[in-house]
Amino acid sequence: MPETHTQRGVNLTTDLSRDDAIPYFLWDQPITVAELRRRLGGPPEERYRYLGAILREAREPDVWRFTTPGEVVREWNRLEPQLGRRREFWRFLLAKWRELGLVE
Repeated sequence: MPETHTQRGVNLTTDLSRDDAIPYFLWDQPITVAELRRRLGGPPEERYRYLGAILREAREPDVWRFTTPGEVVREWNRLEPQLGRRREFWRFLLAKWRELGLVE
């Protein structure tokens, strides 16, 4: 069952299937799933900023609603500096995927 939490008067949710939902991982800049997708299709700098936020703040299974492993690998040099405490998790995961031949 999806969780909903109120942060600064905004209902954040884990239900990412609805375009009008505000993702829990965008607690610091609450925008809807639809708006996030629009911004991910915007200029490269905006796209990288939002992809970085997703990789940094979202649960790993939720990341794949907005990007692909191939894109993360291709854009790693631009995304890595934005990952903070999650950087080592993603380095480990990508290394394992490469080791298993799942990504190049």
